[in-house]
Amino acid sequence: HVQLQASGGGLVQAGGSLRLSCAASGIDRSINEMDWYRQAPGKLRESVARSSGNGRTNYVDSVKGRFTISRDNAKNTLYLQMNSLMPEDTGIYYCHFYSDYGDGGEVNIWGQGTQVTVSS
Repeated sequence: HVQLQASGGGLVQAGGSLRLSCAASGIDRSINEMDWYRQAPGKLRESVARSSGNGRTNYVDSVKGRFTISRDNAKNTLYLQMNSLMPEDTGIYYCHFYSDYGDGGEVNIWGQGTQVTVSS
């Protein structure tokens, strides 16, 4: 059984920090793309940060300079360090793993989400 478990969310004051983790289980192959998405109340889900297998990272403009995505490939674990949090960062954060192995199949899985609430 393959699953991702997101954790680390919580309630923090504006200006505070949180570190989210996404732990994979049941995966015995390397993962190319690991992502964090978030969905604010009443808003569409958006991509927040992406980590590719070649080491490239990408961030939505609103979090650049404040958030850092990282990964531990040996553990197939994804992290999101969030600093200088703002109320507009509030939402449910989801992790996502994706790899296309061609004839070897595909991995496309989502975590259950972890709530981040930033008070003003």
